[in-house]
Amino acid sequence: MPNSTTDSVGVPLLPSLRHATNSSSQVAIVGSNLCPVESLDYEIAENDFFKQDWRARSKTQIFQYVFMKWLLCFFIGIIVSLIGFTNNLAVENLAGVKFVFTSNMMFAGRYSMGFFVFTVTNLILTLFASLITAFVAPAAAGSGIPEVKAYLNGVDAPEIFSLRTLVVKIIGNISAVSGSLLIGKAGPMVHTGACVASILGQGGSKRYGLTWRWLRYFNNDRDRRDLVTCGSAAGIAASFRAPVGGVLFALEEMSSWWRSALLWRIFFSTAVVAIVLRALIDVCLSGKCGLFGKGGLIVFDVYSENASYHLGDVLPVLLLGFVGGILGSIYNFLLEKVLRTYNYIYEKGVVWKILLACAISIFTSCLLFGLPFLASCQPCPADALEECPTIGRSGNFKKYQCPPGHYNDLASLIFNTNDDAIKNLFSKNTDFEFHYLSVLVFFITCFFLSILSYGIVAPAGLFVPVIVTGASYGRFVGMLLGSKNLNDGLYAVLGAASFLGGSMRMTVSLCVILLELTNNLLLLPMMMVVLLISKTVADAFNANIYNLIMKIKGFPYLHSHVEPYMRQLTVGDVVTGPLQVFKGIEKIETIVHVLKTTNHNGFPVVDEPPLAPASVLYGLILRDHILTLLKKRVFLSSPVAFDSNTLAQFKADEFAKKGSGRGDRIEDVELSEEELNMYLDLHPFSNASPYTVLETMSLAKALVLFREVGLRHILVIPKFSNRPPLVGILTRHDFMPEHILGLRPSLSRSRWKRLRIRLPFLS
Repeated sequence: MPNSTTDSVGVPLLPSLRHATNSSSQVAIVGSNLCPVESLDYEIAENDFFKQDWRARSKTQIFQYVFMKWLLCFFIGIIVSLIGFTNNLAVENLAGVKFVFTSNMMFAGRYSMGFFVFTVTNLILTLFASLITAFVAPAAAGSGIPEVKAYLNGVDAPEIFSLRTLVVKIIGNISAVSGSLLIGKAGPMVHTGACVASILGQGGSKRYGLTWRWLRYFNNDRDRRDLVTCGSAAGIAASFRAPVGGVLFALEEMSSWWRSALLWRIFFSTAVVAIVLRALIDVCLSGKCGLFGKGGLIVFDVYSENASYHLGDVLPVLLLGFVGGILGSIYNFLLEKVLRTYNYIYEKGVVWKILLACAISIFTSCLLFGLPFLASCQPCPADALEECPTIGRSGNFKKYQCPPGHYNDLASLIFNTNDDAIKNLFSKNTDFEFHYLSVLVFFITCFFLSILSYGIVAPAGLFVPVIVTGASYGRFVGMLLGSKNLNDGLYAVLGAASFLGGSMRMTVSLCVILLELTNNLLLLPMMMVVLLISKTVADAFNANIYNLIMKIKGFPYLHSHVEPYMRQLTVGDVVTGPLQVFKGIEKIETIVHVLKTTNHNGFPVVDEPPLAPASVLYGLILRDHILTLLKKRVFLSSPVAFDSNTLAQFKADEFAKKGSGRGDRIEDVELSEEELNMYLDLHPFSNASPYTVLETMSLAKALVLFREVGLRHILVIPKFSNRPPLVGILTRHDFMPEHILGLRPSLSRSRWKRLRIRLPFLS
């Protein structure tokens, strides 16, 4: 969500960003490191060479292109579902062994040794996750959703979809979640799915000698964007076994562009995920997966009885949504403050990142192990549906330190995996199994631990922590208010919905995801009311959690709304120079000089006499295409056009978009003095139909065009013909509020502001 000018989230995290003018459009915090970012170009460069290549394609090649799109979506569903299942299998068994070992020691009365083993095991797992993240793939830190969302908006960053990031994301998240940190797997699974999709769409790796010609059609930003969108939806579907929710999540939260054809392919991918997971879960239910089977992927499939409610139940639900919106906004505010505090620590070096992660792990272990001792022991109910007390890793009746025939209700929640805790909170027929003080302590613990744990240098998600925090809040409200029709388990589900709506500000996708989790369609009306109220209330205070994180990371994200002051400006008011222009047939020395002295990605091509009667704009050529031409060394001794024999030396594959590795650089091209004095015909490789706008067009209209089409450049042409053919170039940088308000500070008063309620503790 956009913020007012007084929002602290408008200030990027790093000092180097805070004191720079609009530097957020050149650098951003990717994962845990500061990296340069670039814009993506979803426009097809319709040059003569491209048109000739497409005309030469046969019906077989066109069929291959369409078939490969669907085949890749199938592979994305298969691979992401296998990764999601493996994640849950590993976490359940690693955490299960730890809890069983610790519980056995406590059962024997060796509490000190149990605490030591529990704390050291968590510390080792967290240390391992932070080490591989900090030193191997810093881009894997965090949930990855802000990075993927920015990518789908048109912002590219190095290493976010590399194979190294994918491996660290999987292993690091397994290790960190198994280490009892209050973090989730859903966000990292979204990033994992996007990595899988991007790697599949790259057509292999030249570095390792793996090149697949049958994937050459996908070497462009447009097709990779569609694949990454499929991957992000498959990640959510694999996390919660919610295929429809995954589709809606990609539509509502992730994607900035949407097409009906893309909808069908995403739906296909998530359907594959659901089928594969169902088959794998059936295998585990037969007892072939170790300790896995009662948690993880099937943890939320716990409530299928028919829910009946009446008009009198609406008021408590309205209150639940209202308070949930306030709590969600406070959660976002505190998380933003903690991320900034962590940033100041991280500026001291990598060692401090590791030490902070270890400190959070030790603090978390002390709380999880020590807090249950504050709760009183409860006698086992006579009609318990499972063994009481429970000795081991799961169950509603943890024995902990209690005598025989008694259980510790707080331990059943807090000394457990997040998945099992949610299962216990959501479970039906458990209205009298948890004391309201135990639920309150659990809520407060989850609320603050999830905030402290998210910013560490490790793959960490927010979905599950927000769900478990909201579920404890909802159950506490249900215990206080009471209801003949809605039991405490249903209040826990609605509380999770209200807290999710208050923090993440999604409605449709969250509603469907929670319905698929709980397997209860009769909750739909109540769920809709809770989500709408919590989102509306929270929007009055601050922004969506993921947009907030993108803002403080410095991603130049283009929102769908238009600032009012943009309607007061024309595009001619914001374009800045100097403007670098190439002639249609340019000298190599001039081209090399311009490439070395600028970082621009696109250059206008202008024909001048004698190639044209007057100075005229021919088109736009990309830096990557120029570098490809220079590396081919097909130069001209005189300023004449290429002939057909010369063009035949080029292949379309050579001009395809490079993958996630390092691209070509002008410094890598070595040319002799003789070659520098030769010429290059840029006409066949220039996009002769770039998007152009008059200099008098309002900046608001230009922003809509730029965002909706997914452009990287818009050429600004003069209104009158007696002037040079080009005024300037609009890029993402020119639409950033920092840049515009830096040029015209007086416009800050008319900046778009959402109605915000300013409270003293949120200022």
